[in-house]
Amino acid sequence: MPDTAAEEPRPRTADPTVKALAAYTVVAVALAARVFLLPGESADYRIFLRPWYQHIAGHGGFAALADPGFSDYNVPYLYLLAALTYLPVPALTGIKAISVLADLAMAYYALRIVARLRPAHPWAGFGAAAVVLLLPTVVTNSGWWGQCDAVYAVFLVGGIHQVLCHRPWWACAFFGIALAFKFQAVFLFPFLLVLVLVGRVPWRSLLAVPAAYLALAAPALALGADPWRLLTVYARQTNTYRLLSVNAPSVYEFVSVPGDTDAVRGAGVLIAGALVVLLSAAAVWSLRRARPGGQHLTDTRIVLLAACSATVVPFLLPSMHERYFYVADVLTAVAAFALPRRLWYVPVLVQLASFGSYLKCNSAVLAPYLSMPAHGALMLLALLALVRTTTRELRRGPQAPAVPARPSADRTTAEPAPV
Repeated sequence: MPDTAAEEPRPRTADPTVKALAAYTVVAVALAARVFLLPGESADYRIFLRPWYQHIAGHGGFAALADPGFSDYNVPYLYLLAALTYLPVPALTGIKAISVLADLAMAYYALRIVARLRPAHPWAGFGAAAVVLLLPTVVTNSGWWGQCDAVYAVFLVGGIHQVLCHRPWWACAFFGIALAFKFQAVFLFPFLLVLVLVGRVPWRSLLAVPAAYLALAAPALALGADPWRLLTVYARQTNTYRLLSVNAPSVYEFVSVPGDTDAVRGAGVLIAGALVVLLSAAAVWSLRRARPGGQHLTDTRIVLLAACSATVVPFLLPSMHERYFYVADVLTAVAAFALPRRLWYVPVLVQLASFGSYLKCNSAVLAPYLSMPAHGALMLLALLALVRTTTRELRRGPQAPAVPARPSADRTTAEPAPV
């Protein structure tokens, strides 16, 4: 039962025809925006994505994945590129289409999550889906940049939905799939740890994370790929960039270090890890103090904790890219629909910071409207507001149980509402 049931009035219904027309309109507008951006070729497409596609096409399609060393991505995304080589679709169109389809799936999960949180407001879930689909960073990421952040993000958002539906094995499998696509999925692992420590997710269900990861590596292994190379792909990625911030609106926009930054980066990882552990421990303590077994961890609080994890971790870590706040872009919008009066401005701040950093990296689209330290300050304001609201929500204590539903005419005895 969603945690807002005791506070929300009896659910209202919306005209299905009106909702269908509104849905088609939003999808049409979202697709039109992406089609308008479709001809654009970003530097990442020219330098990375197109050469990867051409290498796969020139080496037998899936057979090319026997040696995936031509790319620094893990093989699940390369599977998708390999599949494109068998279709009569231009490389640019196909690559962007993958991300656009993921955008639509992510909007669907946003709808399902918010509809569960706000059952008395039938348009709330639809509004969340529309906002997620039309976020400037989401539109730009897939429609112009051709990046695949939506592909791993949709499994993270879908995993949160599985948690809300009390399907921990599926949730962990989704997180494992997300991790197999992009290492940035670890930004939600502190959130997953909190769920485990308070009993919402059983320890044994964590086995689904490596199981899903290894299952996606199996086709490449069958083709002859080196197992060690597949297992260490993310270790190699972490040494690619030495800058403290790669156009990311993080705390490192306020740090300037001349010369070698390795010592600062190492210290930054340790400090970020310690702070994340402390924040996670504080969340666990607040939840376990009120009620054991995860019963105090309501749906709204789950979404808030996920949004905090997706925002805090990339803000504190060094060598982050502008796109690493992608999941924070989406989850802060979802959280704002969960608590609109308290969080409506947080996704606005996040978008101003995140999209501004996009423009810094892709100045061919539009000129940046603020300096990078200003973008970092906006993200810090959003983070502080989100953490404050989450802390207050956790301290509220357990909510009252839902009022039993009125029995229908054909019932002989009243049944209590499910908890």
